[in-house]
Order: sequence, then structure tokens, then C-alpha cells
Amino acid sequence: MKANLKSVKTKPQPKSNRKAVLLSKEVEHIDITKFDARPIVKAMGKMSFTSRDLGRATEIFNTMLQDKGATSILTLAGSTSAGGCMDLYTEMVKSNMLDVIVATGASIVDMDFFEALGFKHYQADAQVDDRDLRDLYIDRIYDTYIDEEDLQAVDHTIFKICETLEPRPYSSREFIHEMGKYLVKNAKKKGSLVQTAYEKGVPIFCPAFVDSSAGFGLVLHQVKRRKAGKPYMTIDSVADFRELTEVKIEAGTTGLLMIGGGVPKNFTQDTVVCAEILGHNDVDMHKYAVQITVADVRDGACSSSTLKEACSWGKVDVALEQMVFAEAGSVMPLLASDAYHRGHWKKRKARNWAKLFK
Repeated sequence: MKANLKSVKTKPQPKSNRKAVLLSKEVEHIDITKFDARPIVKAMGKMSFTSRDLGRATEIFNTMLQDKGATSILTLAGSTSAGGCMDLYTEMVKSNMLDVIVATGASIVDMDFFEALGFKHYQADAQVDDRDLRDLYIDRIYDTYIDEEDLQAVDHTIFKICETLEPRPYSSREFIHEMGKYLVKNAKKKGSLVQTAYEKGVPIFCPAFVDSSAGFGLVLHQVKRRKAGKPYMTIDSVADFRELTEVKIEAGTTGLLMIGGGVPKNFTQDTVVCAEILGHNDVDMHKYAVQITVADVRDGACSSSTLKEACSWGKVDVALEQMVFAEAGSVMPLLASDAYHRGHWKKRKARNWAKLFK
């Protein structure tokens, strides 16, 4: 028996074959239009714990959609886009459920823009050795794979866009607008979040934009220009804060749907305080707020600070707020599908806040 076992041993697979095997099962993005989550969300609202929290969160979000004067802001951190929620966010923009997006650079560049260029995310093999992945040029996000060679193609695409622009400071919103314009002509996957937001007049802000694949392309642009003695473009993070605060001032009533925490969460909440510093004492706190997070509140970190805590800073009102302590990829399909099938978005007018910056 031992001899037979030895006889069936196989030679190690070539790297190219091994990589192809690992990158063989694509992540499929969920389609909220294909299933109606209203019955289960309604039932969960009659339960306890996180189920009831989600039920109340969906009620708050739908109340905001019914408020004709409210602007809906999505703050997006974490990797739900890579994990299967990418088309969900795009559908929410198409359906006028979102008017402004504030996100991490990774969500916008490494995930959405990445797939718009024709690349894919893949379900991971839980048994793999990360040293093996590095040798194969595969990047891992928990149980999701990205081909590093594809990601570097994104870096060079960002560089290419940089080279077409006037050498001056740009807010991240301005630069992402140019990315959307680029996709109109060059996208392999139509209907990405970046392209859809560009076409719908929904501004996207990434206040830590260079903390993503965009950063590599921007650095390459700057280094090459400096070596050639030429001026170069830069990203102006102060302009990001000013522009988003201008949206808050003009919008008046605002609501937040926050996925995770991090820079996008605090950056967006701080617009109320910034407006006050600028002398706009009549700007209200964010009226509606839902945050979906797994962060522990006990360490005092900003990403885990509750919405009630944000009220003490003058950022978020507490009348219509709900924390949902859950992994966002498991509950956002329910919240978004519930809102889609209730259909309040059909009576909402597109805010087109991008018009402020023309």
C-alpha cells in the first residue's frame, strides 16, 4: 500500500498553471434587483439583537429616501466591493439612492476601477501559503485574490491619465471625474461605480486617495516629471475637505449610510464642524445616520465611535441613527434590496451635486 501511495505522487505544477488554478473562481457580485429582501427584513425587525438593528436601519434609510429635501451620502471603507457588493453600490447610484460618495482609494481604484478595466477578483483557497502567493504575484484580501500584474496595469493607467492633465493641484473628486471620463471610452466592463457616478453627477471623494493603486501611478507621474524638469499635477486633500463641506452647506438636510469607519466616516461627519468654522452656524447636523461595522467601541478609536458619540461633537443628530454591528457584506444586500423594492427612490430627483464644481 505504501508503495502505491508513493507511485502516485505528482510533480509540482508550473507556476503559470498553479496561478491559473488559484485564479479560476471569480467573485460574482450580487444583484439587488433579482431578489426582494422586504419580507425577511420585516421579519428581522420583529426579532432581537443585530436583526432588529438592521430592521431599524432599513426604516431610517427608507425614511431618508422619502425626505424630498435630503441628500444621501455613502461612506465606504473596507473591502465589500471586492467581496461581491460592487454592483450593489452602482445600482444604488443608478436608482438615485445615493447622491455623494466618500470612500477609501482602494474601494474606488483597486476594486471598482480595476474591474472596469476588465480585471477580476477571485475567491481564495483557504489552504494556500501566503509565501506561495507572493511568489506567484497574487495579492490576498482575506478570502479574495487579486492578480498583482493586473493591479500594476491599473497603476499605469492612472499614470496615463495623469499625463493628460494640466499640471496643477486637483481634488480627488476632480481626478476621479477624469477617471470616469476615461472609462466612457475605454471601459471593458460598462456600468462601474466610477463611470456611473460620472454620468449621474454623483461626486466621489477619496480623502486619502494616494493610499491605493492611484498612489503608485501618481508617484510615477511626479518622479518622471521632476526628472524631466517639468511641472506635475498633485492631489489637494484640503480641496477635498472644502468641496465636501460646500456640498453639505448647499444640501442642508443630509443622511449618512456608512460602511465601516475610517477616514471616509470621520471626514464626512466633520463637514458640519467645518461649515461652522466657516461661519455657517445654520448648518444642521447630519439628520439620518446608519453605520454598519464590526469595530469594537471599547478602544476609543474613531472608526468604532458610535453615532451617539458623534452627536457630542456636533456631527450627527441622535433622533434617527442606528449602529449595526455586523459584517457589511452580509447585511448590505438586505438593506439595499429592501430599499430598491420599496421603490421610494422612484420619486427622488437626482441631486447632481457635481454641478457645484463646473
